[in-house]
Amino acid sequence: MRLVFVAADPREFTGVLTRAEQPRRANIGVDWARIARFAGHEVMLVANGIGQARAAAAAGAAAEAFAPEGIVSTGFCGGLAPELGIADIVAASAVEGRQRQFRACPVSSERALHSGVVCTIDHVARTAEEKGRLRAGGAAAVEMEAAGVAARAEERGVPFYCVRAVTDLAGETLANDFNGALRSSGYFDTMLILRNSLRDPLVRVPELLRLRERCFLAANSLGEFFAGCHF
Repeated sequence: MRLVFVAADPREFTGVLTRAEQPRRANIGVDWARIARFAGHEVMLVANGIGQARAAAAAGAAAEAFAPEGIVSTGFCGGLAPELGIADIVAASAVEGRQRQFRACPVSSERALHSGVVCTIDHVARTAEEKGRLRAGGAAAVEMEAAGVAARAEERGVPFYCVRAVTDLAGETLANDFNGALRSSGYFDTMLILRNSLRDPLVRVPELLRLRERCFLAANSLGEFFAGCHF
């Protein structure tokens, strides 16, 4: 099967790349793209920054260049359902965003997964209170790109999938202001985040270290999941 995987950042593909065969660069006009063979599939991995618009552009460029049989929105997410733990896999039954809902095709795997609605918003959900409001609307997880990818897949008539790994929990409030550090380039200003963390180093610096470790675990979890995933 020919699959396009769309993430925001190449680091979200770390677990996939360690298991991929002969990954090689692809020049399709996005920030980062690789072609490889993975788990019996021919895959194109693309990362183009944070947000629906950049993800939609990546999905469109990859679909044009690669002619996939399926498009997968992947990467990290925030947990909204209280049962979700760090690095747990969420396979969307639907994605809500752009003032509508997109159906997501089901997947199966030997690894455990949680299924539910994934909500796409235009900012990082920092507080437990905001996550609670999103949960009350029926969503299991929250992220910032999937609806843009779903719209492109729908336009092209290509099956859409959304599989995410959790990096922060429903009851957690983030001390670091990631929203204030998000640049128009689609990436976080890491130096600004580090400088601001020094204003409350006993809280913000440990949080950054925890998030770094969680991102590593989540990326590896995605790689393990996709290695045994059936689309």
